[in-house]
Amino acid sequence: MRHRTLTPPDWLVRSLKPQPAPIPWAAVTRAAIGMSLPLAIGTAAGKPTYGALAAMGALSGVIGDTADAYRMRILNIAVPQLFGALGVTLGALVFGHGWTAVAAVTLVALISGMMSTIGAVASVSGLLLLLNCVIGAGLPLPGEWWLAPALMTGGGLLVLALALLAWPLRSGVPERTAVAATYRNAAALLEAAGTGDGDDDAYDKARAAVTASLNQAYDLVLARRTRDHGRSPDLVRLIAELNAVTPVVEAAPVAHRYGEKLPPELPAAMRELAKAVERGKRGPHGEKGEGSAYADLGLPEELPEDLPEPHGAAARAVHHALRHAADTLADPDPLTVVHAEDRLGRPAALRVRARRATRNVILSGASWRYGLRLALCIGIAQALVSLIDVPRSYWVALTITFVLKPDFGSVFSRAVLRALGTAVGLVVAAAVLSSVERGWWDVPVVLVLATLIPALTPRGYGYQTAAITPVILLLSDVLNHQGFGLVVPRLVDSLIGCAIALVAGYLLWPESWHTRIGDRLADAVSDTARYVECAFGPGSDATAPAARARMRRRLYRDLSDIRTEFQRALTEPPPTGARAAAWWPLVVAVERIVDATTAARVRVRHGADPPGAGEVGEVSRQLSELAEALREVEVLVPVPVDFTGPKDSVLEPLRQEVGAARAVASPRR
Repeated sequence: MRHRTLTPPDWLVRSLKPQPAPIPWAAVTRAAIGMSLPLAIGTAAGKPTYGALAAMGALSGVIGDTADAYRMRILNIAVPQLFGALGVTLGALVFGHGWTAVAAVTLVALISGMMSTIGAVASVSGLLLLLNCVIGAGLPLPGEWWLAPALMTGGGLLVLALALLAWPLRSGVPERTAVAATYRNAAALLEAAGTGDGDDDAYDKARAAVTASLNQAYDLVLARRTRDHGRSPDLVRLIAELNAVTPVVEAAPVAHRYGEKLPPELPAAMRELAKAVERGKRGPHGEKGEGSAYADLGLPEELPEDLPEPHGAAARAVHHALRHAADTLADPDPLTVVHAEDRLGRPAALRVRARRATRNVILSGASWRYGLRLALCIGIAQALVSLIDVPRSYWVALTITFVLKPDFGSVFSRAVLRALGTAVGLVVAAAVLSSVERGWWDVPVVLVLATLIPALTPRGYGYQTAAITPVILLLSDVLNHQGFGLVVPRLVDSLIGCAIALVAGYLLWPESWHTRIGDRLADAVSDTARYVECAFGPGSDATAPAARARMRRRLYRDLSDIRTEFQRALTEPPPTGARAAAWWPLVVAVERIVDATTAARVRVRHGADPPGAGEVGEVSRQLSELAEALREVEVLVPVPVDFTGPKDSVLEPLRQEVGAARAVASPRR
């Protein structure tokens, strides 16, 4: 008799698998100091509860301490702290007021859920607004009504101060590092594309890495420009250097599509440019030779003249792109770069974007659904603990807040991971609470446990929960002195919160059972059809290259977001996870369609005959029909497509990719 091995389901294995990520040692150090120092000061002053409140505020700062650029750290930490202070104030004001507290916390949950649709900073701000409101409404806080908000904000600002210590010495370094990483990833893309062996997997991974690094670099630079509205030379130079990567990324699909093997000197030269970007050295612009721009940049002397003579469209495109990138790096006056920022579009002023975000949130059906879903669950939790005597019941609402935050991914998998992570964290907390004497011993324990939060957070949500749980329990014990008696009630509260989130926040909402990949992918296919028309349609020669660059960047960013959504959907249990997996071939197919369009455009620019209007219209029409059909159903079946254009057309590879997309995954009409 054959025995079946008991194994966890695939979706759970994917959820529990730790994500590869380096340990952020600087953030680890800031977390240890930022959370243990307030507790030490409070203990020394004979006010450990004050120190615990400040350490809780520092925990909020540690959670938001994820940005590389210093200006972004201010936004990521300081702005959420203000909302956190508002939340704890509101919660403290309604503490002990029964159903008034239930209504107030539920309203805050609605606002928090709607805020999460604006962006990353607003999402963390909404999270802290609700979390601190729940804590204020569920825990008796010491001192006057203003003391707890002040202490918690002070703890968060301490973490911010630690995060900004090196700013005077390292200003601009994170941005330059991100741009240099983009150059290195572009070099890896050239190697993957130029092998001539048609390895699609290696090329797809390299292209995804370039897209991710471009997204990060542009986000860092543009975030910095939102406050520097003038023509800052450093910022314009960074944008120009990023724009200089675009022709290289454009050329890679040509080499991969047509199996053109690139000489290894080309990616090697790209890596030398990356070193120059990272050093940030600039020299006088001039001819090659002693004191020349290339010499002062530290670039190899053979870069301008001794690169192999290009043969083929891809090699010529890369060769020209490398020279352009080297000239951009060597130019002593970045302001002479022609409209460098216009390739991306100038960011609107902060107040303009704030008005747009507010209007979009108020008018968006998705933001109202997110807010109502979160408010329903929080309202049920608050009503439940008001009717049933649950000691320290704020933990139920805290669990729901972390599990159900709409922009954090799969509700189902997060509920499971929250329960598992809490169980692991409670084991650690039980060991600490049962063996460590309260008082000064709390300080080294918090110092050690705090280091685990930034170290484990990049690994996954379950690991983050396991790291945060013992810290919160230990700080809560400083406030209410329940000791080991906290452990079992917190586990029960977590299970209740997970159950409410699963039933009222997941099972009762039909959209939970449907993946959002189809609609988002349909939008990307529609944008791809417009990209084809922009690249080859009437007047395409007169179309500004910047317009095509912006359109292509937006496409790749959208497809990158779809990949992220796909990874989240895979952690859902059947049938949602299985349906999401069925979309994966189409996601890859759309990326290849964009690549094929770019490759065809590069070939036309380097001498190939442009396609006729009928060919362009035929491809665009097929893409538009595919996009329209994708919005109708979720079950995908093949649909044959016949094109009538000439086989020797520059669009033939693009037509093949469009046909493959419709053959692999097209909905039945």
